[in-house]
Amino acid sequence: MNQSLTQMLTADDAGIARAASLLESGLTVAFPTETVYGLGADARNGTAVAAVYEAKGRPAFNPLIVHVAGTQQAQEYVHWSDTADLLARHFWPGPLTLVLPLREGHGLASLVTAGLPTVAIRVPAHPAARALLQAFGGPVAAPSANPSGRISPTRADHVMAGLGGKIAAVLDDGPCTVGLESTIVATDPQALLLRAGGLATEELARVLGEMPGQPEAGAITSPGQLLSHYAPGAPLRLDACAPVSGEVMLGFGRMDCDLNLSERGDLTEAATRLFDCLHQLDRTGKPIAVAPIPEHGLGRAINDRLRRAAAPR
Repeated sequence: MNQSLTQMLTADDAGIARAASLLESGLTVAFPTETVYGLGADARNGTAVAAVYEAKGRPAFNPLIVHVAGTQQAQEYVHWSDTADLLARHFWPGPLTLVLPLREGHGLASLVTAGLPTVAIRVPAHPAARALLQAFGGPVAAPSANPSGRISPTRADHVMAGLGGKIAAVLDDGPCTVGLESTIVATDPQALLLRAGGLATEELARVLGEMPGQPEAGAITSPGQLLSHYAPGAPLRLDACAPVSGEVMLGFGRMDCDLNLSERGDLTEAATRLFDCLHQLDRTGKPIAVAPIPEHGLGRAINDRLRRAAAPR
């Protein structure tokens, strides 16, 4: 794989203009969001979207998130709801994805939705992502910019390590600030939590007046629902108090370990560091033991990612 085939772009005016031009040409561009780096393609161009699946090795039944510049643009593609309006007013731009019914004549490529009658859509908060979406002027389908099922990228070098030579360009604007994928909520007719993520469930409950419901088990209704996902190459052992022989240790709180998500026990810091730490430990080639993470706030999303990473493959 020749990584030199992938352009490295700086997130200045020239780099953003170049990235937008590549998207307009039907090519794939990785770009930063506040959650993780996404691998973007014109969501209206089926050939471009297919290139995203090909680069990632992503199962075609796993739908993609569409990124747009604002609420008004989102409403061009979906039937809006009161719940969606409430959540968008409070949390957009930000790490929240809403799943809504598609409008007739929406114009999105069928591969984006994996044949579902709904689409996952969000307005990112990252300045470079917003500038790119404004420059491009259309919807960008973008899953995380990593080989399917592997650790999500929070830095440009993570993207290059996994997809260098397979995509047109990477727009580099440093590390992501949230470090976990977006929270996904279905909003028609009621709010259902489809994936815990960078927006804590308690924040959703504060605005909704109650905790969002849970979907029926089994069906893939949004991105990020595959059982085995976000996985390093080596096995992961969860809820470990200490490593066994041959393991490296990912800690939380004050403890002896190889890398620590947060010595202070801060879940926001842990979320930001999770994928970067997994990338670093995965490079050792050794099995990874992971300390227990509290099951509240962003801890729910962290544990969700860890359980999927540790699932049988």
